[in-house]
Amino acid sequence: MTVRRLMALPLLGLLLSGCGIRATQVPTDFGPAPSRVPCSLAGPDLATQSSHGVPVQVFLLCEASLVTVDRTVPVPDGTADARRRVIVAQGLLDQLAESPSSAERSAGYTTYVPGGLSVSGPGPNDPEDTLRLSTAPARLTSYALAQVVCTLSDSAATEGDGSVILAGPAPDTPRRYACTDEVRNRPGTTEPPSGDALGKS
Repeated sequence: MTVRRLMALPLLGLLLSGCGIRATQVPTDFGPAPSRVPCSLAGPDLATQSSHGVPVQVFLLCEASLVTVDRTVPVPDGTADARRRVIVAQGLLDQLAESPSSAERSAGYTTYVPGGLSVSGPGPNDPEDTLRLSTAPARLTSYALAQVVCTLSDSAATEGDGSVILAGPAPDTPRRYACTDEVRNRPGTTEPPSGDALGKS
């Protein structure tokens, strides 16, 4: 019986090699598959949703790029358009400054927008769609400015043309900022392009 077993071993090796199967002593256990894809949420994050308010999107940082997430901003019914713009803008800034939910943090989301950032409407000589921040845009980090510009320029707080007019407290001069693909893809190294909103040289 022992002799038969020994003779069968070479035959078994030939059969395995003929099937394309190579015997190996190297462990092939690479551990469990990743449980979450970076920058991908499994579904609506109810912790960040509200049943009342205007549906909006804000830009958070993930994998060094800007990524949109859904939020809501409460706006009273019957609010005049000018006031509505400021309310929406303030709600967006508050959402940007808020720490991402646990699900968002697990997926790699973060924010650089500081807390306490407030917004008001245009001054006496500003274009009518100007939004004045409590901190001058030039004082924000590149990441924070990109988040603010891209979020506001794609919202009901602006004209919807992919740009937003921002300024700090008076006498800071209003400038029109644009959210471009380069800004969304490389917010840490590419600042939103801007120009004087008053048309001055």
